[in-house]
Amino acid sequence: MIEGIAAAPGLALGPAWVYRPPDLTVLPPAGPVDPEAELGRWEAARRQVRERLDELAGRAREHAGEDEAAIFAAHRLLVDDPELDGQVRQAIAGGRTAAAAVATVTESFAESLEQLDDEYLRGRAADIRDVGRQLLAALLGVRLDLAPEEPSVIVAHDLAPSDTARWPRERVLGLVTEAGGATSHVAILARAAGVPAVAGAAGVVAAVTPGQPVVVDGSAGQVVLHPTVERRQAVERALAARAERARTLAALRDLPAVTPDGRRVELAVNIGRPEDIAAAEEFGPEGVGLFRTEFLFLDRSRPPGEETQWQAYVAAVRALKGRRLVLRTLDVGADKRLPFIDWPDEMNPALGWRGARLSLERPDLLQTQLRAMLRAAAEGPVSVMFPMVTTLEEVRRLRHAVEEAAASLEREGVAHGRVEVGIMVETPAAALSARALAGAVDFFSIGTNDLTQYTLAVDRTSQQVAALYDPLHPAVLRLILEVGRAAEEAGIWAGVCGELAGEPLATPFLLGAGMAELSMHPRALPEVKRVIRAVRYDEARQLAGELVNLPTGDEVRRRLRSFLAERGVEPET
Repeated sequence: MIEGIAAAPGLALGPAWVYRPPDLTVLPPAGPVDPEAELGRWEAARRQVRERLDELAGRAREHAGEDEAAIFAAHRLLVDDPELDGQVRQAIAGGRTAAAAVATVTESFAESLEQLDDEYLRGRAADIRDVGRQLLAALLGVRLDLAPEEPSVIVAHDLAPSDTARWPRERVLGLVTEAGGATSHVAILARAAGVPAVAGAAGVVAAVTPGQPVVVDGSAGQVVLHPTVERRQAVERALAARAERARTLAALRDLPAVTPDGRRVELAVNIGRPEDIAAAEEFGPEGVGLFRTEFLFLDRSRPPGEETQWQAYVAAVRALKGRRLVLRTLDVGADKRLPFIDWPDEMNPALGWRGARLSLERPDLLQTQLRAMLRAAAEGPVSVMFPMVTTLEEVRRLRHAVEEAAASLEREGVAHGRVEVGIMVETPAAALSARALAGAVDFFSIGTNDLTQYTLAVDRTSQQVAALYDPLHPAVLRLILEVGRAAEEAGIWAGVCGELAGEPLATPFLLGAGMAELSMHPRALPEVKRVIRAVRYDEARQLAGELVNLPTGDEVRRRLRSFLAERGVEPET
């Protein structure tokens, strides 16, 4: 058995398929280099890679989610990076072939990033190398689409995000790599797609024989290369039980998420494009609790117009057929930057010009987006949600912006509808001010990912401190409870659209904290519904008050597990 890092939970059993990436060695040119011809090859390679990245983004969106698809949208931006383009062109003008220029420039970019103190930027080195590899393959005419012919456990020294997204999902039983960690893009993609994965399994490539049975325990971070008959049978029983559990959960699809004592919770899904709604329907969502509108703004040299945005929003409204659609206004800044915005230099961009702060200073962007949203609301229920809000003054200005957009449509005689206006609660300031903010909004939706990071001062992508990231830390729970109680007192609804909403172990707490809506990745919905239907609301409220007084996240988890076990529920996490 080889010990590694638990990168994506779950069990897998299948034949090993060892992935060895194709050779992309750049040979010296056979004759004189024609710069014009090489520039043409460079442009052709970029076009080919752009198209391929769009395909990979679509595949990631289908099998994982919008956040995972954004990895490839970011890679596409790298292909069009002016500095990369400029340096490649300069190298070609200096006598290099396009392939040699790409190999040299992308590796130089990656090495420069690895020297930086910023953990996030260091992590971008792998992205640069992945994009460089795809460009090189296009230039050298090498195929990267090697794939197993049958369902297999893929074993490799390392994997790039483009490798993971390229393989047909049905042929990937599990992933094992010698490199990488739990926060790598590959791990993120594996978790979102429900593929068990182990990273950091040193020596596994040399130790494994292609085709031999392999057990992957992605929860324990273990790889068993020569499983005994007893071990294989135990895994097969566990997989069969899991399949049976999936069938049981599927039977809940059309049942309401209601507690035994009558508390109803709306279970919605997070999406990034209108077409995601169709893919989510098999899980029975009651609406969309978070529509990330950023996709409309990515990969553009200028912002999308009102008509383009309206078409996307109204397509989602129509697909939902009367169910609620929560549209989040443009949420960029920090690590998400758009080419047509002149970004300031900031020491701490996560604390800087982002979300609603940016929108308030760019009324041209905000008004166009709000007008499109209000027009879409003419055809179904729409809520508008503003991200990264911390003060009452911001809320008042944003609310006024909505009224201003509605008034402009009214003056022009353009059909539009009324919308709920809410905010994401992502900072301790917003949570602690919830009672004041509640009077100015129609709803709260808690973004637990950022709320946890800001509360604990932890960057969850940093390998050095990611272990401190804990959305069940009592300090985070206390803030969530504060928001829930403030919403109840004000008579508005509160929900969660961060990852904690899709964590069934956390469901009793969120229920007891007064959350009326939970919005999550579609695959998480059935398990959360099962928990809600097993837990009494009055008991959950008592539990929520108890949990915020526990000293650690680990004790919170133990108490939640015992609470659920007493009710015969063992959530799969």
